[in-house]
This record gives sequence, structure tokens and C-alpha cells, in this order.
Amino acid sequence: MTTNKQQWLTQAKKVFEIEINALRAQQHCLNDDFTQAVACILGLQGRLVVLGMGKSGIIARKIAATFASTGTPAFFVHAAEAQHGDLGMITASDAVLALSHSGETDEVCGLLPTIKRLGATLIAITGNPQSTLATFADIALEVPVKEEACPMNLAPTASTTASLALGDALAVVVLKQRGFREEDFARVHPAGSLGKKLMTVGEVMHSGDALPMVASSASLKEAIVVMSQHRLGVTGVQNSEGTLIGCISDGDLRRILESGNVDLNVEVSSLAHANPRTIEATHLASVAVCDMETYKVTTLFITNEKNKVVGIVHLHDLLQAGIT
Repeated sequence: MTTNKQQWLTQAKKVFEIEINALRAQQHCLNDDFTQAVACILGLQGRLVVLGMGKSGIIARKIAATFASTGTPAFFVHAAEAQHGDLGMITASDAVLALSHSGETDEVCGLLPTIKRLGATLIAITGNPQSTLATFADIALEVPVKEEACPMNLAPTASTTASLALGDALAVVVLKQRGFREEDFARVHPAGSLGKKLMTVGEVMHSGDALPMVASSASLKEAIVVMSQHRLGVTGVQNSEGTLIGCISDGDLRRILESGNVDLNVEVSSLAHANPRTIEATHLASVAVCDMETYKVTTLFITNEKNKVVGIVHLHDLLQAGIT
């Protein structure tokens, strides 16, 4: 058994070695065809249609998903389904990124004349630069993999790894040229851990009529009414110019009641805490949670560059959104 384990590890390391070599070969193979493909995708008026069959189809689907999630409208078309109606998804303003390592896959090659008649730009990813696919293509990107990790050199392994890396390289160069930012990434990943990490305070804050705020001249009674209506445990206090000058919380009200000196007509500004904790709407929601933990508060007021209050966020809102 010990001998078998050693053999298994040796075989696994050989797979890594073959695939790493394939990636190195792919890296050295990059040339002006790659830059033409980038320019084509950047200049698209339509969408990027990524097409493939079998294992190449699986890689094509991943490449399409990567482009779509990083600012380039893209979708995957199964080569066989395309021959039965899905070809209607492609227009003259689109570009087709077709994958076939042999460049002779029947389902893919059968679509090439129609794609050309439609007027869509054809970009090929293939291991055979003399293949039918490469010949039809406006731009041909070679995947120079001669050895698969499969001992029979049959199952696509190193070639699919290299093709996926080539697709990633295209997508990353394009997103950098587009100036794609974290905020853009968050917009197309509203759910899941990625969306939560990139969610901003502005996306969860209460604003407008939902913002508890009173004027500095308001009475304590008026402040209590506003706090009761909004149920956030606090109200902000602003001056006549709309600048945040303080806040009063449920805890403050309890302490006032316990003191025995309750004057509901007193101006709330005389009781408010000066300099309440604030944050900007563009900051990450996760930063708001850290600030609340640091300052031991459950609410933060959101202000703009002029210190005008535009919203409020409560710890419960952040926890409910899955921000920790």
C-alpha cells in the first residue's frame, strides 16, 4: 500500500508538471493575434458569444461566465443546440469565440459558414492553426499543447487548462482596459459572499422619509415621537443648514428618566451627544460593522462631503444583509 501511495503521488505530480508546461507554452505563444482579439472584444457593439462542444464546451461556458461577470456582455451557446435554433441568438454586431482543440469538431465547423454569413467576427481558440476553424476565423488564437496529462494522450486535460487560462487572460486584459472596479463587480454579484464583501453602506442605509432626524430647536417630546416612528433607537439632530450636530438615543432617554428631571419641552440640542459617529455611503458595509464594533455603537449616520446627513445604518440592517 505504501508503494502504491508513492506511485499515486508521483503520477499526480506528473499531471501538474504537464499542465504547468502547457501553461508556460501558452504564455510564450501570445502574439499580435491576442491583442487583436482584445481590441475586437473592447470594440463590440453587441455581445461576445462563446461556443464549444464537449470538454471545450465546458471551458467555453466558464469563459463566457467570466466575461459576463467582469463587464462584457457574454453568453455561452452549445454548438449542437446552435444547429437546432440557438444560432438565432447571434447577430452581425456580435463576436463569436469558438473553442475546438482539434479545430475540426463537426458541430462547431458546421456552424462556421452561417456565422460568416451573419457577419459576426469569429475568434478561434484551437490547437491546430491549420484547421478548418482557424482557416474560417478572423482571429485565430493557438493553444500549442501537444501532450495531454492523460497517459493515452486522449482525454482533454492540459489543452483545456491552457484554453481556460487563455480565456481568463482575455477577460482580465479587457476588464482592465474597461476600468472595471470593485463597485462594478458588486453590481453584477448582488448575492453570495462576493456581493456581501463588496456591498456598500449606501445599499443598506435608511434615507429620505426613513431617516430619523429633528431640528436643533425641536423639543425632547418631538424627538421621542420621531424615534418611536422610525424604531432605530436614535434620532439625529441637525442645524438649520442641514448639518449633523448631534444625536440622542434610547439609552439617553432612559438616563434622563432615571434622573427624575424630565422636561419634555427642553430643546433636544441641549441633551444631544455632539459629534456622532459617521461614515460615507461609498464605504464598504463591512467597514461599517468594524466601526460599530470599535466604537461600541449600533448605528452610524451617513454623511456627504459637506457633512450633510443622507442616511443612517443600523447594525441589525447589516447583520440581516449577511455582513459580518
